Amino acid sequence: MGFLIAGLLVYLAASRLVMRGLTGTRREIAFVCLNVGGVYWFLFYGQKAHYDERFVIYLALIFFQYAMLRAFAEKEGWKPWLAFFTPIAALIIFHYVPGSVYVKMGNAFGVKWRGIPNLVGLSYLAFRSSRLVLEVRNGSVKSPTIWEYLNFCFFLPTMPVGPINSYANFRRGFEVQPLDYPIMTCALRILVGFVKFEFLSALCTQLAYSDMLMDDHFHHWIDLPVAIFFYYLYLYCNFSGFCDMAIGASGLIGIPVPENFDRPFAARNVKDFWNRWHMTLSQYMRDVVFGPLSKYFAHLLGPKQVDQAIALTIVVVFLLIGIWHGVGWNFVAYGAVHALGVVANLYYTIILKKWLGRDGFKAYNANPWIHAVAVVLTFCYCATSLILFANTFPELKEILSSLR
Repeated sequence: MGFLIAGLLVYLAASRLVMRGLTGTRREIAFVCLNVGGVYWFLFYGQKAHYDERFVIYLALIFFQYAMLRAFAEKEGWKPWLAFFTPIAALIIFHYVPGSVYVKMGNAFGVKWRGIPNLVGLSYLAFRSSRLVLEVRNGSVKSPTIWEYLNFCFFLPTMPVGPINSYANFRRGFEVQPLDYPIMTCALRILVGFVKFEFLSALCTQLAYSDMLMDDHFHHWIDLPVAIFFYYLYLYCNFSGFCDMAIGASGLIGIPVPENFDRPFAARNVKDFWNRWHMTLSQYMRDVVFGPLSKYFAHLLGPKQVDQAIALTIVVVFLLIGIWHGVGWNFVAYGAVHALGVVANLYYTIILKKWLGRDGFKAYNANPWIHAVAVVLTFCYCATSLILFANTFPELKEILSSLR
């Protein structure tokens, strides 16, 4: 752990010097060397079998994505979508396509490849780089150089688990006058994130599903809601803790990174929950999927069926969110449960507005007792839904069979 922390401190110090001491192409190239080298050293080297091959594949994938971006992003018509779906297709192939592939050269040589699962940060890379294609197509950013693209894809603090940063926001750190975030504020953010990620999440996981319920012993039924509660806390401390460290580290370098959490335990409904939890994922799905797809369904179903078009889009979006999180029917079910929650909130709001009127609905939302009940119910719903996120169906069956 000490060696890892020392290495990260060296990376942060060197990156800060590069961002403030160099300009233009020299800064881009030096920062690429730090990020590509840092990603290889911290996320690939010695981590799993065939880590060199994994890293080479990652490099090849990113160079291919860049070639597709340059070739098609600024074209007219449907061609930009070739570049858009290139990283999405890579995500599908490497994460979701099962089985083995045999490569033979003549009769003398054969290589068995069982796929390369869990390429670090591939899900986040797919969303960052696909949105960049749309940014270039829409003219909101210039098409990046190869050095700019490599820096965006390999930026070490956010590469493993986000937050999902847009290219336009990322490049704000490369302006003529570098962004200067307070050093002590960034350092405190890193410290708070480290405590949440390393200590608080470790405490919470001891009372979650795997450590408490899957121990080959029978348990009282009350242990299940305890596990549900503490897994929710564990996931929040683990994920938000890492994001805190990533945002703090990025600030020390001078790269702006958006917030990913905003008090999700205070959410009033499931829709509000996704405005507070994994916010950059919600923003991506809203901008890239929900907006265009809801317009398509509204056009398809007609103006009288706009609410149904929105509900259908919500279902598609949350099924995609579930699938994006992992491989397995439990993740599909997780997405479906949250789709149900958001759709229910949609129709509940429509009914309340018709029943109470504008002033009555405003008073309903302002009632503190109703708000408190809504927050508690939302907390319980979202916490319980994570049982599908944390466990496969066989594991869930094992947990339920252990309760007495």
